Amino acid sequence: MSAHDTAEPTRRDFLYIATGMAGVVGAAGLAWPFIDQMRPDASTLAAASIEVDVSSLAEGGSLTVKWRGKPVFIRNRTAKEIDDAKNTPMSALKDPLARNANLAPDAPASDLERTAGEGKENWIVMIGVCTHLGCVPLGESGEFGGWFCPCHGSTYDTAGRIRSGPAPENMHIPEFAFISDTVIKVG
Repeated sequence: MSAHDTAEPTRRDFLYIATGMAGVVGAAGLAWPFIDQMRPDASTLAAASIEVDVSSLAEGGSLTVKWRGKPVFIRNRTAKEIDDAKNTPMSALKDPLARNANLAPDAPASDLERTAGEGKENWIVMIGVCTHLGCVPLGESGEFGGWFCPCHGSTYDTAGRIRSGPAPENMHIPEFAFISDTVIKVG
């Protein structure tokens, strides 16, 4: 027999290959449920962003939606609320940062930096959680007409900026955008 001769595969060779392949398929079938359970479920993926129709929200109106398990306050502010927030000097604020996920982390807490932006200054979208201990503040309350957390007395103005009480930061603003004149996408 020379080096160029090849032996015909035997029945035993076939059985070795078939058994090995069955083992590989069986191991993959056994591992798949463990691999598959690591993916986020559909409810988690659905909560990654939400779209909110605000067409029925009149001036001075608010609504609360749930996003990622947290309340989100959406408010169509009145002209007086906007003026009050604009006329607040930065020196009167406990937290000088906007805490707006749509802007740079060091953006100042001016009224415009806390809103939906130029031309939509009446709209404010905030995560409705007190930055002190995570309570949910009451809307249109407190001495500044914004939000008041009755648990420990934190008071926020009409732009969601902390003005008095133990809360250390302004209410946070999630990533959001108007995708039409009447629909806001949060997340």
